[in-house]
Amino acid sequence: MNYQQGQASASAGGQPSGDGKHHGGGDDDTVVTEFLASLMDYTPTIPDELVEHYLGRSGFQCPDVRLVRLVAVATQKFVADIASDALQHCKARQSTVVKDKRDKQQKDKRLILTMEDLSKALREYGVNVKHQEYFADNPSAGTDTASRDE
Repeated sequence: MNYQQGQASASAGGQPSGDGKHHGGGDDDTVVTEFLASLMDYTPTIPDELVEHYLGRSGFQCPDVRLVRLVAVATQKFVADIASDALQHCKARQSTVVKDKRDKQQKDKRLILTMEDLSKALREYGVNVKHQEYFADNPSAGTDTASRDE
């Protein structure tokens, strides 16, 4: 598309893109239409019924299953990003183990995700989590019966 065609497109209602090129509405519409059509063949991790339930609770009703699946895909991405960030917090926390415990950690390479890791990841997305004081944040919490008075 040359400059004059781009100007004609812009004056006819076409929106310029951020890269300096002018696109007519047809290209963007085609991409969106193809994407929405591909959602019909995709089965998201989060079931349509669950998404519809929470959309309905928020006052949103839509009979178009493509839109419901779009919300499901966005939610799945959000949860995956949080889980990935929580894993990074977990790895960082476990890498700062005291040197005496390092030999034991080499034998046991399991990662233990704590509520603290998850809370830090959620906080980055603007979600503040508060949990009860009795909630076990480590695997050994509440297992030492010798220190309890009965």
